[in-house]
Amino acid sequence: MLNQLTLTEMAAGVRSGRISSAELVEAHLDQIEAQKARINAFVSVFAEEAMEAARAADEARLHRLALGPLHGVPLTIKDSFDVAGQPTYCGSKLRLDHRAQADSTAARRLREAGAILLGKTNTPEFLYNYETDNHIVGRTNNPWNPMCTSGGSSGGEAAAIATFCSAGGMGSDGGGSIRVPAHFCGIAGLKPTPGRVPAAGHFPLINHPGGLLGVGGPMARTAEDVRRLFQVTAGDDSDDPFSAPVPLRQPSLEGLRVGVWEQFYGVPVQPPLRKAVEKAARALGQLGFAVEPMQPRGLERAPELWWFFFGRLAAPFIKQMVAGREQDVHWTGLELVNMALEEPAPTMEQVVENLAARDAMRGALLRQMRACPVLLTPACGVIAFPHRQRRYETGERPIGLLEAMMPLTWVNLLGLPAVVIPFDRAADGLPVGVQLVGRPFEEELLLELAVRLEEARGPFASPVTL
Repeated sequence: MLNQLTLTEMAAGVRSGRISSAELVEAHLDQIEAQKARINAFVSVFAEEAMEAARAADEARLHRLALGPLHGVPLTIKDSFDVAGQPTYCGSKLRLDHRAQADSTAARRLREAGAILLGKTNTPEFLYNYETDNHIVGRTNNPWNPMCTSGGSSGGEAAAIATFCSAGGMGSDGGGSIRVPAHFCGIAGLKPTPGRVPAAGHFPLINHPGGLLGVGGPMARTAEDVRRLFQVTAGDDSDDPFSAPVPLRQPSLEGLRVGVWEQFYGVPVQPPLRKAVEKAARALGQLGFAVEPMQPRGLERAPELWWFFFGRLAAPFIKQMVAGREQDVHWTGLELVNMALEEPAPTMEQVVENLAARDAMRGALLRQMRACPVLLTPACGVIAFPHRQRRYETGERPIGLLEAMMPLTWVNLLGLPAVVIPFDRAADGLPVGVQLVGRPFEEELLLELAVRLEEARGPFASPVTL
């Protein structure tokens, strides 16, 4: 089946003429229809536009016109990025009248590279949950077990890619929203350094102060495919206030040391997560890298500070935005808001103090990472859980939702890049990912290491039979 090929294989096949873009798009559209009832990953599908673009892509190749690196490859994009002429619902009925005037930077760069957008994928309301459900199209299910969540907030994107409905695409991540769905659905995803991949044209706006935590980033079935998407979407953008003119670089892994952090201090993780980290650490050692245990010093308050900025600081603004229309807001948009509103309102003094504490914490960690530039950690504290479950057994003690996300949220707080790849399977068959965390603007090193780790792992299973 053509849609089982990797993104890299599709691009090479179209460029050589072995396969046509029209065939690829048709195969993906058929798969989207086949998976619709079971997975429900899409908000909208651009079937006619995609087939027209595919035929134009094939004509361009026949006439030997210049071809981009993703020429004719069908991709998707999370329904938080603007696509010209299309609504960006972001899971909310409050945005039913929205229509984008122009492409987001991510959508534009994918198209400029020759990609064909198949449609927009599902999110929780306002992207403010670790489950993907809303009043627009409903719940997205996990491809490996529909009784479980695909994660959030890029849950529709991860589910579409995992089920071969898309070769890859773009998600966004303010507290694990690329990495959790990637881990839950058995695909790869990159959370870049803020400013490395422009997020202009994203809703909610990724600017100050939210852009300290949130970023846009690529998702695909393999780290190599994620790398290709990163290469075409990264780069300076005057419309992104965090954008940095950092050129693409060739990384060197010679003498690389990798620190293994099995859990966030005293917060346990489920056994499959610990096992996956142990297996990945052994694989890295067999690849010739120096691998050693490492528990960073001074990050104990990181989840508290992340929650201050992500939850407590944002919740009053969301409450004000939905005032008078609470009946139209889905539970996914209010669960964390209500949790945050139970705590005292943040003060200006706390904002200043916590920003300073965050900056000092970041500097202290980066000093520790001079000798060990990459950390290997769990991709989450739990594997994909049943819809709306909020307490999880670990074998040591139960943990709650925010505790389960502690392997991830400190990365957002400190503005570091991280990539998640699938590396193992739990006893019930659900995928288990691992996370590689690096220093700012060292995405190339992380992606090269992830590619080698996937090669050592070997092919990963699919949640669907084609």
